[in-house]
Amino acid sequence: MSLPTTGQRPEPTPQITRYQQWLAAQRGLHFEAYQDLWQWSVDELPAFWQSIWDFFDIQSPTPAAQVLDAERMPGARWFSGAQVNYAQQVLRHADALHAAGHPAIVFADEPLLAAGQLRELSWPELRRQVASMALALRGMGVQRGDRVCAVLANTPETAVVFLACASIGALWSVCSPDMGPVAVLDRFRQIEPTVLIAADGYRWGGQAYDRRAVLAELLAGLPSVRHAVLWARVDESAPAQALAGPHRQAHDLAALLRGDGLAPEAVAGFAPEWLPFDQPLWVVYSSGTTGLPKPIVHGHGGVMLEALKLGVLHNDVGPTLLTGDRFHWFSTTGWIMWNSQIGGLLGGTTVCIFDGNPAGTPASASPGTHDWSTLWRFAGLAGVSFFGAGAAFYASCAKAGVEPTALADLSRLRAVGSTGSPLSEDSYRWIWGHLPRREGRDIWLTSISGGTDFAGAFLAGVPSVPVRAGEMSCRCLGAAVQAWSEDGQPLIDAVGELVCVKPMPSMPLYLWNDPDGQRLHDSYFDMYPGGNGKPAVWRHGDWLRLVPHDDAGPGSGTCGAVIYGRSDATINRHGVRMGTAELYRAVEALPEVLDSLVVDLEYLGRESWMPLFVVLREGVVLDDALSARIKAEVRQALSPRHVPNEVFQVAAVPRTLSGKKMELPVKKLLMGADPDTVMKRDAMANAQCVDWFIGLAQRRGAPAPADTRARLPGG
Repeated sequence: MSLPTTGQRPEPTPQITRYQQWLAAQRGLHFEAYQDLWQWSVDELPAFWQSIWDFFDIQSPTPAAQVLDAERMPGARWFSGAQVNYAQQVLRHADALHAAGHPAIVFADEPLLAAGQLRELSWPELRRQVASMALALRGMGVQRGDRVCAVLANTPETAVVFLACASIGALWSVCSPDMGPVAVLDRFRQIEPTVLIAADGYRWGGQAYDRRAVLAELLAGLPSVRHAVLWARVDESAPAQALAGPHRQAHDLAALLRGDGLAPEAVAGFAPEWLPFDQPLWVVYSSGTTGLPKPIVHGHGGVMLEALKLGVLHNDVGPTLLTGDRFHWFSTTGWIMWNSQIGGLLGGTTVCIFDGNPAGTPASASPGTHDWSTLWRFAGLAGVSFFGAGAAFYASCAKAGVEPTALADLSRLRAVGSTGSPLSEDSYRWIWGHLPRREGRDIWLTSISGGTDFAGAFLAGVPSVPVRAGEMSCRCLGAAVQAWSEDGQPLIDAVGELVCVKPMPSMPLYLWNDPDGQRLHDSYFDMYPGGNGKPAVWRHGDWLRLVPHDDAGPGSGTCGAVIYGRSDATINRHGVRMGTAELYRAVEALPEVLDSLVVDLEYLGRESWMPLFVVLREGVVLDDALSARIKAEVRQALSPRHVPNEVFQVAAVPRTLSGKKMELPVKKLLMGADPDTVMKRDAMANAQCVDWFIGLAQRRGAPAPADTRARLPGG
């Protein structure tokens, strides 16, 4: 095993600087400031995206007839005639990186981390396993366009199976193994997979969970599956043949990855297929908390270009061969950040993945305790240079009093990323105050905002633009992001709808089972549909304020960005609009408050009632004094209009499997919607907390679920 050396390395040249130097040398383009570069990238879309293709030396056996056929949404066609393959782009780095001694993947799960050990997957072994799995899938009859679904955790094996699917043009779709059977079937049944690959269970928080009964339920609900593949991870003696059926063959994943029964020369001679630029790569899903999840299809080429642009130019994660970088972004397979993490391989970067509970393994004597040092210890052991996690992780570390540098050698860490929800100013300050400084400066911090919907980011950072607490530093290259009023007027330094007014290559090819495109249109283009000579505009569903910085200093002219929460969960009190994130920042700054959720129930002329739900530290009870202090904090931080009507102490805030607060489902529940419709328990991280909210709805006299007059859209 190649262990990283200790001691800080010199800062590599920022990747955005290398790109601008390349533009100057190859295109004769010079930009004084990032804002100028961004403006060019959105004004000249074909020239910009061609430059990304050329800068990263994307390979194709056939030339593209054109970069972009028309600046329209939806339906823009990119790089028509070109051929690519996601897996080919990954594996092209294998020989050079292996020769230099760099692994492809560095991995730990809870048992490995407890033992202070790592498992590495070399580049040649990654290539061999991908070839073996791809040939096995071909042997099952899998062809281009067939769907291969998986219920697997965040492990190297999962990455291998994904790349094998990509290499032969099959569509990949994955669910996290902790998801309930209803949630998984709601997703996979829509796309009718021919192959299902699953583990017998998973480990989380020191416990092993046997999921074979769930797997049997999934197979019973997926009659399209002709081949079931079992990974005996928890019980190594689990027989794969238990998955066989009258019209279904069973296989053992470990044997397929070993290449059992395959000729060595066939494995060595395998190469990923060249595919059209817009060949479907995977199906990902919207959160699935209300209604059936949207099955979103993205293409090979668009995902590749967006991942390289975001990961390399914005996150400044360079090729390991040049920079020594090791990239980690904690995620489960149920979140788009898993896709982003695996995307690090596209640029020839070693990725470091951890499978387990970021809150650690509780001691048997204290089952409610957490250990927020877990990921920092992994980062130190793996020699991580870029560490990413959800915003809630950093807030939890701060409240738990974690001191990362006292727990692990983080001398190689030079950058930190955050996403998932707005990162509070307090979390910015905690990161700067508790992580290693680099060359006398605070560690570089990039907060990003994007989405599953287009497998990328609209807002992020670059090292050449100053980082300001509470803001994302810039709009991403090639992303024509604006904040709009309801009547479609651009806003600066005012809160509006986050829109993207021009297409991006990674936007959805289509939604599955949406032949006329109506569901796609209704999801993203219904608010600003165009017409009368105006193009349709992507509405993302977030409140955005673009913050101008014209101080003539570094980054002058660049717009920072603040996300205020989901625009469809906005508080609107007496005509004053506010995103929920503002209130959370105020409330969760109190040391007693661990988590919170607020909903505004003003609807169809009903009297406004805005409850606030808070999770408090262990041993703290909500009394009149604390309730008054919470309200006073809201009044002081925001305005008297935004003081909640009532404050409730709850055991937990309902969250999706990806950690998002379930504001809209709770809002609809309290307005009388059917609990079974709006609170999808199998798609929740903590479904046990739902009953309390159902009880509150009943106590408030919300209409009975069967009363259709009270049901909300989607409820």
